[in-house]
Amino acid sequence: MRSKLLLLALTILYSITFAGAQERIEYQRIYLSGKDAASAVDWDFKVSNGRKAGKWQKIPVPSNWELHGFGIYNYGHDHSRKDRTLGKETGQYKHSFTVPASWDGKTINIVFAGSMTDTEVKINGQLAGEIHQGAFYEFKYDISKLVRFGQENLLEVKVAKHSANESVNRAERQADFWIFGGIFRPVYLEILPEAHFSRIAIDAKASGNFEALLTTNIPLEKANVNVRITDLQANSELGEFTASLQGESTIVKHDFGKVETWNPENPHLYQATFTLLINEKPVYIQSEKVGFRTVELRDKDGIYVNGTKVVFKGVNRHSFFPTTGRALSNANHLEDIQLMKEMNMNAVRMSHYPPDEAFLDLCDSLGLFVLDEVTGWQDGYDTIVGPKVIKETILKDENHPAVIVWDHGNEGGWDFANEKWFHRWDIQKRPVIYPWLNRNGVDTFHYPIYKDGINRLSNGQNIFMPTEMLHGLYDGGHGANLDDYWTDYMKNPRAAGGFLWVFADEAVVRTDRSDSLDADGNHAPDGIVGSYREKEGSFYTIRDIWSPVQVKPMVVNAHFDGKLILENHYLYTDLEGMQLCWRLKTLTNWEGQESESGEVTLKSILPGEHSQVSLELPEDFGSKDWLEVAVKDKSGRLINTWSWPIPSPAEFTFKQLAEHTDAGEPIHIEQGTRTFQMGNVKVYFDADYALEKVERNGQVIPFSGPVFINEVSSKATHVHQDEQGNYHIEVEYEQYPSSIKWTLYQNGLLKVEAAAPDRSQSGKPYVGIHFDFPEEQVAGIQWLGDGPYRVWQNRLRGARFGAWQKDYNNTVTGYSSLGKLEYPEFKGYHADMFAYRLSTDSGDFSVYTESPGLFFRLFTPAESPYITDGLRVPFPEGDLSFLYKIPAIGTKFHSAKDMGPSSYDRRIVSHHGDRDYPITLWFDFR
Repeated sequence: MRSKLLLLALTILYSITFAGAQERIEYQRIYLSGKDAASAVDWDFKVSNGRKAGKWQKIPVPSNWELHGFGIYNYGHDHSRKDRTLGKETGQYKHSFTVPASWDGKTINIVFAGSMTDTEVKINGQLAGEIHQGAFYEFKYDISKLVRFGQENLLEVKVAKHSANESVNRAERQADFWIFGGIFRPVYLEILPEAHFSRIAIDAKASGNFEALLTTNIPLEKANVNVRITDLQANSELGEFTASLQGESTIVKHDFGKVETWNPENPHLYQATFTLLINEKPVYIQSEKVGFRTVELRDKDGIYVNGTKVVFKGVNRHSFFPTTGRALSNANHLEDIQLMKEMNMNAVRMSHYPPDEAFLDLCDSLGLFVLDEVTGWQDGYDTIVGPKVIKETILKDENHPAVIVWDHGNEGGWDFANEKWFHRWDIQKRPVIYPWLNRNGVDTFHYPIYKDGINRLSNGQNIFMPTEMLHGLYDGGHGANLDDYWTDYMKNPRAAGGFLWVFADEAVVRTDRSDSLDADGNHAPDGIVGSYREKEGSFYTIRDIWSPVQVKPMVVNAHFDGKLILENHYLYTDLEGMQLCWRLKTLTNWEGQESESGEVTLKSILPGEHSQVSLELPEDFGSKDWLEVAVKDKSGRLINTWSWPIPSPAEFTFKQLAEHTDAGEPIHIEQGTRTFQMGNVKVYFDADYALEKVERNGQVIPFSGPVFINEVSSKATHVHQDEQGNYHIEVEYEQYPSSIKWTLYQNGLLKVEAAAPDRSQSGKPYVGIHFDFPEEQVAGIQWLGDGPYRVWQNRLRGARFGAWQKDYNNTVTGYSSLGKLEYPEFKGYHADMFAYRLSTDSGDFSVYTESPGLFFRLFTPAESPYITDGLRVPFPEGDLSFLYKIPAIGTKFHSAKDMGPSSYDRRIVSHHGDRDYPITLWFDFR
């Protein structure tokens, strides 16, 4: 009896389950692969050539097969190199999946979100459709008649890395980026009712006007659609309407009135739910995210979104990660967008192909303008493949409010005859631009030098927006001269901003080379961040320059009254309600200690306006060392931080070394040896009274100098002792510096004064004095000044005044064959020095300065073997320098002198009677 009851219960349960499955009418997606690279599913795989060729093994899907030990690595330029083997291997995949019997009668599509490159798909031994060509595009096949319901089914996929269509190879694989093979984006099934929408294309305007082009898979009679709009942020319904459908395609319209519009500063999203009704019975439901926004290109004026002229603060982004190639995880997408937002960017260009669906979803929800690009690096698709991939791009990405511009290829990667297909398929009629050209009303010229162009760019009449600018090879470009470019561009009301090249270094893990990193020479290390998203120096420069809240330049000293002027550089956002936080800090034991702090809730400051804000600073403000001010938006996200020293370097040094003239043990001189004993410190001079070395308690500190660029002897030397018992040594030279004065104090301090720079130093790349110290003995540094990153003459913004520390490293920015890059880089030029303590194997010693605006230099950074001339920056002789002037850096394509005023030579001007600033240093070896 119990067995009969159990059988009856199971039968009822099966019937309920089957009925539920039959009645399910909403859009369904069933993944056969992982949803992303982090959740990949193993399929059977065999590759025809290269590593692991000819044997069936397992491979995760999605992935690029090179990263899993198969096939041949190639960079896009390899096609023209005789010393490289161009991989043209084919990969074969097999995967079994079960189709429930309950799906019988439904439409079953198999969807490939991206497969490199020519892809043939078979279900149970039968072709699903024509071979798809084009690596970066979503394509699908209706396999309803090929699957076996209630049984296991066999999926077979053949992927040819090299396309049979030569225009595909020229557009995608003969390019300046890594080219891989494999199914690198998800594969899934769409399970749809017998009647369903095959396309939903939405055009939701900022006015509240809503249009949708609805296409059904079969002609329908007596069919309607109900459209319901829900506010996802407010969790409330905006409204709904019902319209009749005519034929296979119908445009439905409704005016929802006042809506919250979408923009990157407030990415307000709604959900549109479309219910297909036949004879008033719902047969299919599909939902789409919606952002109400209007895009206009106004000729010789600007690109407007929601009636506001847009300035793009953008970057180019490759879909890339070193361990997975172009197969990415959702965490990869999120990290990239968060880093862009941290740099105060509002836009991203998809270079040079449409991105993953997940990336655009995040751009919609977190807020970034997107330039969506059809591939074509410097050659375009023909008129056979081109129209197909344009259609696939638009149908995949058309409903994302973040996508506001279509890019038709890159730098020659187009056939103008194919442009009409953008207008044919895009119901929103978004602008179509040609990155590199002055066409369709937008001048996008790549890598302009400063003030470039006759009647072009900032000198022209068209909208201008370089879609690649300030090439960031190694540590050049990006932040260097960005301030100049931006200041110049913003003077022209036709400026629509620009896009830096590029977001991240593209160094791939070579599984065929012991997992070393390879950026193909200088072709791919162009990032603001490293391959693993390490922040480089320009990251902070960009954040500062593109901060939507700016502090008007001001003087901070002991007399500062706490008043500062804030400027609102947002496009859409009032500063009202944002938080300004201030902190006062002092240097204690080489660390910044906070003494007082406060907050100000900002009042209304509209975009384009400025207003004065007062800080309630304490009466003893002038006794502190520096002031920090930070602004956070209403969500608590940090927008930017500014900081200013309060004392001058001399005031700070006198406070730190208050006892510098106190008498100590009388200085002992070893007769005839130019050796001075000051307490536990002993200093040795050579015959020209340059420092040879220092001893502390008998241990040698190998600090010596000054070091001269050319061999030079002293012209005259004067040595005398003052009434306090301190010794003064003045050495005169025939070249700069004309004199150096040493003062040896009885308490062990050593003071050096180098004569102020004279006109003989005009035209020199650096001006200052230099000393020797063995690099191999250095462990780290703590300092008060700008940091933590090094600077160039044309990249001073972004480094922030404060107390900093970093350990020694030998990082060559963007270059490593071993995968070891440590940031901030230790070596190089650093700005606004007040003091530092160098940690060495011989013990620590400290240096203070009285000179304002002084740079210090730590050794000479190594260069990548693939460096270009524009990035070769001069460094002085010696190891440790103290400088009034440092050089600028260029880019991969241009020398610094072409990049704007920040790179121009700083001429030395003087007049008889001027009170110049010598370089004054205090060395504490005690």
